[in-house]
Amino acid sequence: MFFVLFVILGFLALQIPLVNIVGSTKKFTVLELFGPSVGMLAGPIIGPVAVLTVKIIDFLVKGTTGEIANLLLLLSMPLAAFYFGSRSRLKMITALACFVLFIIHPIGREAWLYSLYWLIPMVGAFLWRKNLLVKSLGATFTAHAVGSVVYLYAFGLPASVWLGLIPQVALERGFFAVGIWFSYLVFNNVFGLITKKWEIKYLRKIVNQKYLLAILR
Repeated sequence: MFFVLFVILGFLALQIPLVNIVGSTKKFTVLELFGPSVGMLAGPIIGPVAVLTVKIIDFLVKGTTGEIANLLLLLSMPLAAFYFGSRSRLKMITALACFVLFIIHPIGREAWLYSLYWLIPMVGAFLWRKNLLVKSLGATFTAHAVGSVVYLYAFGLPASVWLGLIPQVALERGFFAVGIWFSYLVFNNVFGLITKKWEIKYLRKIVNQKYLLAILR
């Protein structure tokens, strides 16, 4: 039931655009604001699978061309959900791999400052791991790392563009991180309220007491 509920909500959220992605006709959507939180609600396996299901359904419905870049972009949000939901330090491998792939590219080497953002999910996998906002930042920058590397190799945007994006990325990812943090708190408390009223066993398992309002504990 949870899986189906998220897929429906996720698909609807994916249809609500927010801002343009630089260098593309695509847009960021509301899914970026709450998709990764599912990794912590449903777990680091089911959560990313649910997010990937949403992306695949959207991919098929819109009839997007099957270019390798578009297929790889499907992984950005599931990997962000995995980061948010996983307790393992291995979740930093995605950001590390993207960091290496970016700086070995001739253009990426000239814009290496841009890739320093991905130190956030790497460091966050070891320090302040239980801090919800740090997890949110790590998750959104994991998605950012995947998307950036795909765009670098697929479209070869010049170094000047990447360097010019550095201030914008800070604002954009800060906004998404707060969205992930807030959406998780909302979902957790909504499920906590439902559990308190109707004693649904499955929801009791995914509700984190630490992030519940005092009246729901």
